[in-house]
Amino acid sequence: MLQLAVILPTYNERKNIALMVQRLDAALAGIAWEAIFVDDHSPDGTADEARRISLTDPRIRVIERIGRRGLASAAIEGMCATAAPVVAVMDADGQHDPQLLPEMLAAVTGGEWDVAYASRFAEGASTEAWGRPDRVKASGLANRLARRVTGVQLSDPMSGFFMLRAETLRADAHRLSGVGFKILLDILATVDAPLRVKEFPLNFAARMEGESKLDRTVVFEFLIGLYDKWLGRIIPTRFALFGTVGALGVFVQMGMLYLLLRVLLGERFVYGHWSGETTFNIANTVAAVVAMSFNFVLNNELTYSDKRLRGFVPILRGWAKFAMTCSLGLLTNIGSAAALKAMGFHDFIAVIIGIVLGSVWNFALSSKFVWGKYG
Repeated sequence: MLQLAVILPTYNERKNIALMVQRLDAALAGIAWEAIFVDDHSPDGTADEARRISLTDPRIRVIERIGRRGLASAAIEGMCATAAPVVAVMDADGQHDPQLLPEMLAAVTGGEWDVAYASRFAEGASTEAWGRPDRVKASGLANRLARRVTGVQLSDPMSGFFMLRAETLRADAHRLSGVGFKILLDILATVDAPLRVKEFPLNFAARMEGESKLDRTVVFEFLIGLYDKWLGRIIPTRFALFGTVGALGVFVQMGMLYLLLRVLLGERFVYGHWSGETTFNIANTVAAVVAMSFNFVLNNELTYSDKRLRGFVPILRGWAKFAMTCSLGLLTNIGSAAALKAMGFHDFIAVIIGIVLGSVWNFALSSKFVWGKYG
């Protein structure tokens, strides 16, 4: 009877798959297990490599996700896709030692512990083989911040190597945010009943092959995860991100407007107004388009990082759709600013009011038609 499912989120891990299966086979001798590789449509053929192995080893399964990205959400999908009573999550790159799995399984099935996890900072653990002292310091800082915000008191709540009963996960899976990249922190901060956690020291190793999955957005995703646990139920995380990017766009539009009017066109600013009304409207239109393009780039990289558009043609098509869906908001922005200026409002105040009036419309349509199911 199946005892354990090991969930391995992957992205561009083709060279690591076969070796990871061998290490799992050696570590879990005598245990009925399966491994589920949850791949985010890796361009290097990671999912195909896992399928090749599964043709001769039925313990290997693959979930290939199209149009969805993210370590946390991949782990949740994998844990919910198995019939095994116990599930473990670990990296496929060799940094997590599979030899810990039998001890972790014994702890969880013994009835004394609800969760077993491997800590890089527990007594007896080591990160020397990792060879990245900069990331060790960054992880320590992230752990301190995570403990303060979420109240989860572990030596390494940012660990990506853990095990728990599947029924515990499924009971609260609908409440998990799936945001960011550290699912253990999400689980411990979400479940109402305190979970008994057993800690195992981990000798954190260097990657077997390939490059780290943690790209330049990893710090941003970490902060997103903390925000979601802190305020996400008051202001939806995606909308908060969209609004933050929009607020940055305000500064871009203001700066571009000033640059066009004062520096390039030589218009004079007297008593809160620019001298040429027609020139103002044209310059504000150009500034709004520049700000809209800025917002598209940041939303694609950050707000919708799990649905990020890649490649010149998809990005160009996405920008065009973003421009189309935001056209009404853009017209509202420009029209209301022009009307308010004619009524005697300060120019910058008129522009800001126009931006606010179009923001909700922009979010609703772009979420659906640019990065949503119609994208």
